[in-house]
Amino acid sequence: MAFKDDVQQLQDMIFSGQLLEAFDKYYHEEVSLQENFEAPRVGKPANRAYEEQFLANIETFHGGAVTNLAVDEEKQVAFVESWMEVTFKGAEKVKMGQVSVQQWKDGQVFHERFYHP
Repeated sequence: MAFKDDVQQLQDMIFSGQLLEAFDKYYHEEVSLQENFEAPRVGKPANRAYEEQFLANIETFHGGAVTNLAVDEEKQVAFVESWMEVTFKGAEKVKMGQVSVQQWKDGQVFHERFYHP
């Protein structure tokens, strides 16, 4: 499977409600995830726990999609612009957008940085 296909399949899984399955399949054991300029979370267990907590705080997922995707096959880097609309528990519905830059290694995301307001 081509690199771009892997990137697309990861996004398809995430936006079809399979976030944790996608994480387990496509994220490296030593993954580093970073929000804007915050310190990165390192390691698959710490990052999976973060994702589990994020999902536990969602009351309703209303939709989401990738709006733009670009890949550099040679450098194994992907740029993903996406949005989602959710209602968090005890809060109003919100629409969020972000851009992520993924660096892949051995067929999995090794480092990902999220840029969002």
